[in-house]
Amino acid sequence: METSVILEKIYAGFLGMNIGIRLGAPVEPTLWNSERIERFYGDIKSYVKEFKNFAADDDVNGPVFFLRALHDGAIDRTLTAKDVSEAWLNYSREGIGMFWWGGYGVSTEHTAYLNLKNGIPAPASGSIETNGKILAEQIGGQIFIDTWGFVFPGNPPRAASYAKTAASVSHDGDGLNGASFIAACIAQAFETDNVEELIAVGLSCIPPESTYAKVVEAVRAFHREHPLDWKECLQYLQENWGYDRYPGVCHIIPNAGVCIMALLYGRTFARGIEIATMAGWDTDCNAGNVGSILGVAGGLASIPGHYRKPVNDMIVLSGISGYLNILDVPTYVKQLYSLSLRLDGKVIPKELDSCEGRLDFDFSLPGSTHGFRLSNTFSCSLRNNAVAGVGGDGALEVLFDRMVRPQSCRIFYKPFYCRSDFDDERYMPVFSPTIYPGQTVSMKIRLEKFSGESVALSPYVRNSSTKEIITFGSQIVWDEGWKDISFVIDGDLPALRGSMIDEVGILFESNSPAKNRDFGCLYLDRFTVTGKPRYLIDLQCQKKEFASITPFSHNHGSWDLVKDKNNTMMMEAMVLDHGESYTGNYFAEDVVVKGTLFPHTGTSHLVSVRVQGARRGYYAGFHQGKIGIFKHEQGVFKALVSETFTPVYEKAYTFVFRAVGTVLSFEMDGKPIVSCNDSSFAYGMVGYALFGTGRCGFGNLSVEEL
Repeated sequence: METSVILEKIYAGFLGMNIGIRLGAPVEPTLWNSERIERFYGDIKSYVKEFKNFAADDDVNGPVFFLRALHDGAIDRTLTAKDVSEAWLNYSREGIGMFWWGGYGVSTEHTAYLNLKNGIPAPASGSIETNGKILAEQIGGQIFIDTWGFVFPGNPPRAASYAKTAASVSHDGDGLNGASFIAACIAQAFETDNVEELIAVGLSCIPPESTYAKVVEAVRAFHREHPLDWKECLQYLQENWGYDRYPGVCHIIPNAGVCIMALLYGRTFARGIEIATMAGWDTDCNAGNVGSILGVAGGLASIPGHYRKPVNDMIVLSGISGYLNILDVPTYVKQLYSLSLRLDGKVIPKELDSCEGRLDFDFSLPGSTHGFRLSNTFSCSLRNNAVAGVGGDGALEVLFDRMVRPQSCRIFYKPFYCRSDFDDERYMPVFSPTIYPGQTVSMKIRLEKFSGESVALSPYVRNSSTKEIITFGSQIVWDEGWKDISFVIDGDLPALRGSMIDEVGILFESNSPAKNRDFGCLYLDRFTVTGKPRYLIDLQCQKKEFASITPFSHNHGSWDLVKDKNNTMMMEAMVLDHGESYTGNYFAEDVVVKGTLFPHTGTSHLVSVRVQGARRGYYAGFHQGKIGIFKHEQGVFKALVSETFTPVYEKAYTFVFRAVGTVLSFEMDGKPIVSCNDSSFAYGMVGYALFGTGRCGFGNLSVEEL
């Protein structure tokens, strides 16, 4: 199978998963059921709710973050349950986001997390022996594994094996069978769109005597006898395979029946996810799994525009890194295919071998938009043009329709989100920007005029706090050739200093009078962001939302914005045994951070660099009577170099913490204190932390990548 075909099928599968989740989420149980869904929404043929932006969902958090076990060490060897358990502990903010924190013995995922945290290793953490059969066989076994199917195209046995290993962290029994079955179906969908064949291959990867296999066979048999009306099959499932027979909050067996029913009666992508949603039970989970399978099977052409367009290639997550929580779908799809090739021992093509932590949008995938959007959707519309790009491939096409001076439209990518960008607080997403001051933004643009004289184009960014538009030059454009636009985001500008950026793009302004209206297309291609960030996080410009302080994500502790005795804004933390605050590019390498520590109580007050999650990173500052540089790795916190020192409470200490290559160095109040060499972590976030009970104030944070 050609590279382009596989890549597009992964794209369709990942889009399909997220479309299914978005369709099913508004009618998710427990209060919604099939009768209420039919009463209020009838025969569903489109989204039942419109979202400004769809907030995070556990059904995509798990597939994205748990797959990072490959990035973190398991890519060139056989995956183990321990690898995936580390991803669970490392990328989750305990009690917030990621999955449903419903309580020990109630939520399977919460139970597994606490088991891991308290020393029960995987796979015992999810076993029937540890947690009992009911808890181990809830639906989570199959809802977090779609990506294992995507990275093993055409190889169902291997997809099933890896998915089973990943699911064993939290599930057992039929929970593992569900993981194997769904992943195998996704992998086989790269080879065929025949639903019966997909189901048969899925069955070949699980024990035939299992209850999971039996419910699959039962639905197949019912469909053979009653092939026309899916509602008859739903009634059969409700009467014979329902929650009354399979207890717990959300058992896998009834929902497995719904997935098979949706595949057999739906056949097409749209009807499959619609049936999975209308059936009730775990609507977003089932529609997501069905969307993955049928998305891959049918490809991009099978996904109707009214389902695809609102997604707009942008997914929000709710893991521990605010940077990773902003996911550009085409970029991620290329990363999935790169993983797939590496897992298969194949050479990664140059066009796929892109570095994480860098924005490089080429609009080459069919229909891709990379999340670009418009401020004026009345006068302008946006789509992908498959042949209008610089190299004859895809480009972003913006139609401007008979505009007159002074009408305008912003064409932009959104590198940062706030609470006001969402309708709800599902899974509490938090964000750190994907673009910063100090970086260079480049793009190519071309004008095609149908009428009018000329237009004005101004590259710009927007201040997330004040919403002020900051332009970087302007040019009048008449001709129709490709033009290069490039600018450096100057973080020292008064209009931007200390705030985050929530829009980057082009301000399009009509330049013609009413008698000669501007009508035509603007094409945008090769949008890239390069260079090293250099920025200040001014706490005076930040606010508290999603239970965090922008642009940080917090893990443990209470964090708030307070003013000190000098009326200076501080970010204050109060923790029991551990609390952290993270921000910045997850892939920042060499970096210098500067700021202020203001200890109030306790023995641990730290600044951090190259933090890769809850269990990996470097720290410097005060800890248990020492001043030094420390490392946290897989739950072990130890000093790399330290000296005896007792900080004075209620005193402000200025610091500089550098990580350059393998050299780490720490300065306090303008004086070098300690330095050391360590090669454990080559990149990561920056932030603040307390590894002990106490209270501390943290000042503005200056970050410069080198």
